[in-house]
Amino acid sequence: MSMLVLSAVFFAAIHLGVAGTRLRDGAVARLGAGGYSLAFSAASLFGIWWLVNSYKAAPYVETWGPLEWWKPFAIALMLPAFLLAVVGVTTPNPTSVAQEARLAEPPHGIVRVTRHPFLVGVGLWAAVHLVGNGDLASAVLFGTFALVCFAGPASIDAKRERLLGAERWRPFAAQTSILPFAALAQGRTTLDWRQLVTWQLGLAVLLYALMLGGHAHIVGVSPFPS
Repeated sequence: MSMLVLSAVFFAAIHLGVAGTRLRDGAVARLGAGGYSLAFSAASLFGIWWLVNSYKAAPYVETWGPLEWWKPFAIALMLPAFLLAVVGVTTPNPTSVAQEARLAEPPHGIVRVTRHPFLVGVGLWAAVHLVGNGDLASAVLFGTFALVCFAGPASIDAKRERLLGAERWRPFAAQTSILPFAALAQGRTTLDWRQLVTWQLGLAVLLYALMLGGHAHIVGVSPFPS
């Protein structure tokens, strides 16, 4: 369990304590943008590998235990999680790595729902599993992913504004929101729903269906209530 905690601290530290802070700016100055990206990507992949393998090796310590009644809610919540993550990662977005130049373009599709769709989707996935699993190792693993995904957007926004300048960042931020649908509800933006009906939507639904069908075989736990 101690190794799992160490890996969780490492993963959270590099994403929340480095990626969006002035430490990152200093690292870029020393390593160059390409060198920093390579080093950070390597550290992130190592962090995920360490975290997942530590989770597999951690002892099972029950907290509230597996929640059968939660499974229908989990099945329902995983659909928007897949939609946000899959559509988000395949949609041009100035908050994504190396896409800062798109800041001058109008927000497109899912970015008008939330300017951090991938992180919100993965965060929702983590939160769903955190609630449903009910053991200490899962709380550490999924809690770490949820923390990084839900705290990360504010860090990314601050980094973008600091590096690109408020005069370039704030018009984009004014048309979008971190919280899904907040900018739409507040009337700060509009959405042509036809922009969401794309191959990305079909891919997200397909992956969601494959997850439901293969979860018991891959993970060893059925997502359906017994």
